[in-house]
Amino acid sequence: MGEYDAEVPELEGEENLIAAAKQIVRALGSKKNLTDDAKKILAELGTQLTTMTSISENEVDDEGRLNVIQEKIMSWETDQSMHWDFGPDEANEYINSADELRKLIEKLEDMCLKDDGEKELLRRAHDVLQTAMARLEEEFKHVLIQNRQPFEPEHMSFRSSEDDAGSMISLGDESFEESQPRDSSSRNSEEYIVDLVHPVTIPELRCIANLMFISGYGHECSQAYVSVRRDALDEFLLILEMEKLSIEDVLKLEWGSLNSKIRRWVRTMKIFVRVYLASEKCLFEQIFGDLGTANLVSFTEASKASMLRLLNFGEAVSIGPHKPEKLFPILDMYEVLADLLPDIDSLYADEAGARVRIDCREVLRRFGDSVRAAFLEFENAISTSTSTNPIAGGGIHPLTKYVMNYLNGLTGYRETLNFLLKDHDGEDAMPLSPDINPSTEEENTREGARDGSPLALHFRSVASILECNLDDKARLYRDASLQHIFLMNNIHYMAQKVVNSNLQSIFGDGWIRKHNWKFQQHEINYERTTWSSILAILKEEGDSSSSKTLLKERFRNFYIAFEEVYRTQTAWLIPNYNLREDLRISTSLKVIQAYRTFVGRHTNHISDKHIKYSADDLQNYLLDLFEGSQRSLHNPHRR
Repeated sequence: MGEYDAEVPELEGEENLIAAAKQIVRALGSKKNLTDDAKKILAELGTQLTTMTSISENEVDDEGRLNVIQEKIMSWETDQSMHWDFGPDEANEYINSADELRKLIEKLEDMCLKDDGEKELLRRAHDVLQTAMARLEEEFKHVLIQNRQPFEPEHMSFRSSEDDAGSMISLGDESFEESQPRDSSSRNSEEYIVDLVHPVTIPELRCIANLMFISGYGHECSQAYVSVRRDALDEFLLILEMEKLSIEDVLKLEWGSLNSKIRRWVRTMKIFVRVYLASEKCLFEQIFGDLGTANLVSFTEASKASMLRLLNFGEAVSIGPHKPEKLFPILDMYEVLADLLPDIDSLYADEAGARVRIDCREVLRRFGDSVRAAFLEFENAISTSTSTNPIAGGGIHPLTKYVMNYLNGLTGYRETLNFLLKDHDGEDAMPLSPDINPSTEEENTREGARDGSPLALHFRSVASILECNLDDKARLYRDASLQHIFLMNNIHYMAQKVVNSNLQSIFGDGWIRKHNWKFQQHEINYERTTWSSILAILKEEGDSSSSKTLLKERFRNFYIAFEEVYRTQTAWLIPNYNLREDLRISTSLKVIQAYRTFVGRHTNHISDKHIKYSADDLQNYLLDLFEGSQRSLHNPHRR
């Protein structure tokens, strides 16, 4: 090859060597006596030299591009300010530089670099990209935080359940404040979407997210979103006054405080799921929607802790003591969670949200168990309620008011209770009270043939338990007449409460007729017990021409008995005006008619001075009975 030495230019470096080799290959290829194998070898060598030249030229271009990009990105690193605060131009310039760097890395990786220098160039590019992505992550978080929109839950149309419920007093106090009509409009409410982040920043956030994901930094972007939005969700729960409590903390709460927190939980769940989480999901989809469903885990991770926090409170309430006063709040919790279940399933439809869906159903099941346990405890509390002293005047016992108002309050949960008081086979899941014998249960079913639902059966069972208890309480009165007044008052109250409320359709007309008959029987028995012996004094037996002495004695005995009834029964109480008037009229018809007849028959046989009261006087005195204020006829100026 010596004849070509003079033709080889004096070149330096790798690039010159490649150029010289290419000239030698061309020179050799011009020879005519080359074999086919030699020609093939020279052709392959020429191709490789051409490729090497291209790579060398690209390396110079790529390194220059990297130097320019690196200079831009690192110059921004010296300034700790957030570039997105300076407007879209600077933000776009940074995004473009980072995207150009990403494309450069893709190009270098596609070239399958083997030379150490080439690998060093790629490593430098990755280092710069990591710096750029770290800055974009901080910018992403900054934009999310600085552009949060104020959220005022009171602007929502959900009515606070704290305004719905009356205060419940324990059965031991034997009182019950009726709740106001329940607000059913809050159930099945539509979603409300609000802007949690200022809408103008959504394109910027989406641009950052897209670039980070296609650059291989999707996890970092997701975690940035999760950390910011998780804090926002926690802050929102604090705005709604839902403090973080452990199960032990909840179990230690006094009833008044717990009841207040339960009402707040019911209100919070509606707003949190249908407004805040729905809006959060919308925000998430606006930012990450172009990246497919695989990143839904970010929404779940951001919101799961807050959701589970609310569910943990519900679980703590469900495992606490199953007192009767807890039935209403737990029913509210059950209904709101059952109503929100489709929304929760939709929000957490992916595999990552499976735990939330499972926990919701578990807490809902616990609520159902608690409702059944509390209702059973309510029945047991009625049957075991004892009194050592009778209620003054034979009026309506507080237990009667409590139970009937309690049942009336439960009518607002009719559908839910019908579901919970039966099993999935439609059979009664809760046995009726052992205080109710089979014949009574059969009778109850027959009376309420129009409504043989589990709720109706249990309500009639509760009423029967109450009646048994009232029978026991009536025995505390020594006066048999007062026993009848007491039972008449209380059974009349039960019947009227059913007639004048939503209980009517549950108990049925048969039950109402039977209990109207019951209190009327006690009215008849009162008259018989109180007045039969007194009216017997005025009854004529045998010869009507009794001696004056005997007549005087009969008048005197009648007046003594009447005055004793007056003294005693003015202190008795019949609270219901119509019932009180009916008994007065019925009594007056019997007593006054007998007295008029007796006086008229003997007016010629005895002096007027022995007739102490006229019939009109007695009739007026009878109007003083059952007012609950004791009086006496021994004082002539009493009126």
